[in-house]
Amino acid sequence: MKKQSAHRQYNFPDADLYLQCIERIKYAQRDLSLFTQYGYDTDRLKGFLALCDKFRGLPDDDELLGDQMITTEKKYKAAESLKTAIRSLMTRVAMKYSNRSGRYRKFGTAKMGDMTDAQLIFCGRRVVRVARQQIDFLADVGVNENVIKRVTDATRDFEKAVNIQQDKVADRDISVERRIEQGNRLYEELIILCNIGKDIWAERDPVKYENYCIYESNNEQKKARKAKLEEEQAGEP
Repeated sequence: MKKQSAHRQYNFPDADLYLQCIERIKYAQRDLSLFTQYGYDTDRLKGFLALCDKFRGLPDDDELLGDQMITTEKKYKAAESLKTAIRSLMTRVAMKYSNRSGRYRKFGTAKMGDMTDAQLIFCGRRVVRVARQQIDFLADVGVNENVIKRVTDATRDFEKAVNIQQDKVADRDISVERRIEQGNRLYEELIILCNIGKDIWAERDPVKYENYCIYESNNEQKKARKAKLEEEQAGEP
């Protein structure tokens, strides 16, 4: 069965999640004597902090996308080099045969600009194979092993560039999924810690209770500030 894609359990940026976790850990360290009454001790708090450090060290999507873009640019450059090598050989073939002839069409280079990566790789290999089959007939227009080798090398380089680019795409997908999974673990631990903190201070200290409230969006933050302002205004004489 295919593994389902991971989904974020939180709706704010990863950087905000990290900062919220670090802030709440500091509050929990301050209130550690009360947290231990819930079985949430120093070791668990240290484990939470270690998860935060691990999460912070993961590459973000901008970094991964940048790497992918670099390999994609190299792939495009390799593709153009291959097309140039093929066109150079086909210019010689056209001098020998009409581009409507069977010998010319056998190279299969029509609409080369519209080919997919896989089609272009197969085209390069076919050009090399057919050119070698006809090398005796094409010698007088300058088709030799050096000309063919240029296509061979360009095909190899392009295939390598395609594989590297595909690997980077896969690496990015894996890294994004890993980041989501670790972010969800952090968020789950953050919820546990904050629920304990709110339970501790619910009827003791409203300010410290507020320390453990998580606002997952700007809209919720605005609502909370508005409610707090209205409460303060209602208490004024």
